[in-house]
Amino acid sequence: MLEESAFRQELTLVAILTPCALFLPVDVVERILLLGTLLLVLIVELLNSSVEAAVDRISLERHGLSKRAKDFGSAAVMLALVLCGGTWLAIAGPIVVGWLRQLAG
Repeated sequence: MLEESAFRQELTLVAILTPCALFLPVDVVERILLLGTLLLVLIVELLNSSVEAAVDRISLERHGLSKRAKDFGSAAVMLALVLCGGTWLAIAGPIVVGWLRQLAG
């Protein structure tokens, strides 16, 4: 699994943002949302990799259904990333902006 570059990139993102989620001054539910969306990205990426491996195992020749299966898996990963980014922007964004305003002013 670590040979998948997308998974490595997402794992790096999780490794960076997990400590941030633990140290941000947020309540328990918000912390769970921050960490949960990170975990969701990894879960969806693993499922996408599984679909791609199964499709490639069946046949390496180009087929419309194979392409659709891979495209749907990639779209699911993108939606998980959008959800994660939106959650982080909504919860952590105002806190970080407040910190930056304190530093500037």
